[in-house]
Amino acid sequence: MLYLLDANTLIRANGDYYSIERIPQFWDWLIECGRAGRVKIPREIADEVTTGNDDVADWLKEDDAKTALRLNERVDVASLRHVVNHGYAPDLDGTEMQKIGKDPFLVAYALGKTDRTIVTKELSKPSKQRANRKVPDVCNVCGVTWLNDFGFYREADFRIG
Repeated sequence: MLYLLDANTLIRANGDYYSIERIPQFWDWLIECGRAGRVKIPREIADEVTTGNDDVADWLKEDDAKTALRLNERVDVASLRHVVNHGYAPDLDGTEMQKIGKDPFLVAYALGKTDRTIVTKELSKPSKQRANRKVPDVCNVCGVTWLNDFGFYREADFRIG
């Protein structure tokens, strides 16, 4: 299984549970999973993270993390269109496109691939529509498997010590 990480998974891991400074084992584990081809971050999502000015942005800019975790693929434009049109709405305006950001890219990289799972901190809110849709709901509509971060840690067998 290849797990594709949403930006919020990294940001919240550092902020809430596994501080880079205090629990470097978690971040080393992610790099090892990346080297093994089990965890990747699409370029568009990595770019969202690295434009920040925090520890996670700095960590993802480091050669080890960048080399191990970056997904070396280009998004399939037809898949991206499908995700936007079916997961959000076919007639989004520019403001709505800005609001959804790079999330459609994340889902598009897993579309039609049963060996890929999206990992996100977002919570399902099926009543949300258009640009307010959440990644889990877009995944559900598009037939893409997803997990929250703790489900991922269990499936990927994260352990300290």
